[in-house]
Amino acid sequence: MFQLAAWSLPFVAILLCIAVLPLLPATASWWAGNSRKLAVSAALAALVCGFYLARGHGFRTGPDWDGLGAMLSRSVLGDYIPFIVLLSSLFTISGGLRLTGDLPAHPATNTAMLFLGAVLASLIGTTGASMVLIRPLLQVNSERRHVKHTVVFFIFLVSNIGGALLPLGDPPLFLGYLQGVPFFWTLRLWLPWLTTVALLLTVYWFLDRRERAREDPQSLLQDETTLVPFRLRGKVNLILLLGVVLAVALLVPGRRIPGTALQVPAHLREAVELALCAASIAFTPMRVRRTNHFSFAPMAEVACLFLGIFITMQVPIELLRLAGPALGTTRPIHFFWASGALSSFLDNAPTYVVFFEAARTLPAGPGVPVLHLLGGGQIQVRLLEALALGSVFMGANTYIGNGPNFLVKSIAEERGVRMPSFFGYMAYSGLILVPVFILVTVLFFR
Repeated sequence: MFQLAAWSLPFVAILLCIAVLPLLPATASWWAGNSRKLAVSAALAALVCGFYLARGHGFRTGPDWDGLGAMLSRSVLGDYIPFIVLLSSLFTISGGLRLTGDLPAHPATNTAMLFLGAVLASLIGTTGASMVLIRPLLQVNSERRHVKHTVVFFIFLVSNIGGALLPLGDPPLFLGYLQGVPFFWTLRLWLPWLTTVALLLTVYWFLDRRERAREDPQSLLQDETTLVPFRLRGKVNLILLLGVVLAVALLVPGRRIPGTALQVPAHLREAVELALCAASIAFTPMRVRRTNHFSFAPMAEVACLFLGIFITMQVPIELLRLAGPALGTTRPIHFFWASGALSSFLDNAPTYVVFFEAARTLPAGPGVPVLHLLGGGQIQVRLLEALALGSVFMGANTYIGNGPNFLVKSIAEERGVRMPSFFGYMAYSGLILVPVFILVTVLFFR
């Protein structure tokens, strides 16, 4: 047990690098390069590979190649590749969609756009929905001076909370899907999802009314008189996004292709997703991606970091399997706030996996509903609901809780919006999100 705890430190180290290094003036510029992220990620992964190679006999009887191979097969082939291919597909295909237009930026208009984004987040992912809608939202509000609160709520709803209904929505849920949670199981979260979205949209509507009243008359006149019909370019990508959804839902490795007796071979799903990705690049005019300022750099950053994350987290996962019942995290309220608190400052995807493994170790008492996972094993339904919502919802608490958060901040600042600082953003989340999450706890996880 102590050995596993000690060798969990590389996992902790890579998460601390992600959380802290971008914030320190001495390391921020150094950490900005993806090659350095890959170097740190690979070095920490290599340490863990060495542990699996030597574990149990310390090379006295030769390296444990079987143990290392099993770990890499599980972490890289089973989890990392499907995860990265799905994100890359959603990122690339959504980058070929460009929605332009301008309407008066009334509170009702902005609220409707935020709700649309929250719905899209579950269908095309928080990254995809953020990429598609942030620029149109900024264009609609371009005549107004007080805009930062709108971008903050966009991060709350579109880049995080909206993605709670399907595995495509947010990385934690896709990792749950890879662990055996049925594809449509997360639709059962619709009531807490709708409650949270409705509460935040209501708060936003009142706040935007107040902020609009602060605008000078000239800005309001320009906003009312600037009307540009909405136009969507790159429509072929809507069909390709639907193809990704169907591939994820229907092409589950080891299961039968619906309507046939054929079994889905390993990585057929990923091959289809990559083919759809290639079709998007081939059939989308390059000018659409150029005007979207599309770049693969954000996706490369995710790929570099998550290679190390998926390998190093194998040790704490083993530790949780052994020590899960002793952690004291046994009730839905514990899983909601524990996974959420860590997801606020660390990446919510590996946080979800760690607590998922902890939940699997807890036996279900008589009459307690359980979900039978597709790959074998079971997990208490209420714990999984709390874990899924905590990981997805509370990634909105900071700029570093979920990948799209910083991306949206950067795009807004590029368009001239003065976004809150790291701690200024936390003031928004502390005053607005935390009370909402407390109410969600009272309503659903007492």
